[in-house]
Amino acid sequence: QVQLVESGGGLVQAGGSLRLSCAASRRIFGLKRLGWYRQASGSERDLVATITTSESTMYADSVKGRFTISRDNAKNTVYLQMDSLKPEDTAVYYCAADTFVGSNRYWGQGTQVTVSS
Repeated sequence: QVQLVESGGGLVQAGGSLRLSCAASRRIFGLKRLGWYRQASGSERDLVATITTSESTMYADSVKGRFTISRDNAKNTVYLQMDSLKPEDTAVYYCAADTFVGSNRYWGQGTQVTVSS
């Protein structure tokens, strides 16, 4: 079991920046993958970025060059730095953790990001 708590969402103007944080209830070093997903109103939940235990990262095309995912194993926290934000980035952002054993995925409760034009 992993509990995840996101923070850092809010309202920002287009072109601005936000940094999301996701604090885990256990050591993230032992987790297979950590990621950020987002769900806009009326849409499905989509992948934003992931990072593995070996620090390998992957990004959705829509955020490449603007968002950066990182992890701090000592703090059991994963971050999403979001720069050059656009109105279309408006969504609820969810943190997710994948385990090695059982291939389970755990989700946080989500944090709202709203980008005004």
